[in-house]
Amino acid sequence: MRIGSVTLDRRSIDAQWRSGGPVITAAITVVCVVIWLLEILFQHTLPALFTSMLGSGMFMPITAVEHPWTWLTSMFLHSTSIFHVGFNMMALWSVGPVLERMFGHWRFLALYLVSGFGGAVGVALWCRITGNWLMAAYGASGAIFGLFAALLIVFRRMGADIRSMLVCMAINFAMPMVIPNIAWQAHVGGFLVGGLLTWLLVDGVPALRRQPFSRRMWVYASAITVVLVAVLVLCVPPIGRIA
Repeated sequence: MRIGSVTLDRRSIDAQWRSGGPVITAAITVVCVVIWLLEILFQHTLPALFTSMLGSGMFMPITAVEHPWTWLTSMFLHSTSIFHVGFNMMALWSVGPVLERMFGHWRFLALYLVSGFGGAVGVALWCRITGNWLMAAYGASGAIFGLFAALLIVFRRMGADIRSMLVCMAINFAMPMVIPNIAWQAHVGGFLVGGLLTWLLVDGVPALRRQPFSRRMWVYASAITVVLVAVLVLCVPPIGRIA
């Protein structure tokens, strides 16, 4: 079985891992597509299980503190429309392999997850600002927008022509204006957090610039995660205080 440039057998995966191939990108894609197929199956055969799957897995800011796992599980859920999962997976494959080769497998995964968490916090902040705590969000787009920002910063640092990339990102940011029910707040949150983490890695604190890349990733990703947790906890009021 093949996904993009990755062949799914043990020997090929080992070879791809050693050569910097998109193993993590492929794994994320497989998990998202398999979960999406289960959603389709449950929707038509076990609707109660489908409802429970979405209810316990999507990110709802009002229950984010009581259900802290949802920032992660929501990144692997998509609507039953093929366009949602299809567009996100195509976007992931447009940037994931390049960044995974540049960052390394585990550091790429850290960037992806921290960006996704940033997307969730972006939604929670919007709820705090507007007072609308009925919002819910799910999908990989927050994390993917973090990858967009990372690639933009890396290519800009390399002196590459980024005009076409800027046009592509502008189109993606504009999509919520023409397509309803898109959590643009997650896009903004993921983009800002992914961009911040990447900027810290390539520039960042002068005292850490000579440290190994893995150590810098651990330090910066941990610090950003702590800040995001604090923002989320301070942002979300107790359920009993919601009018």
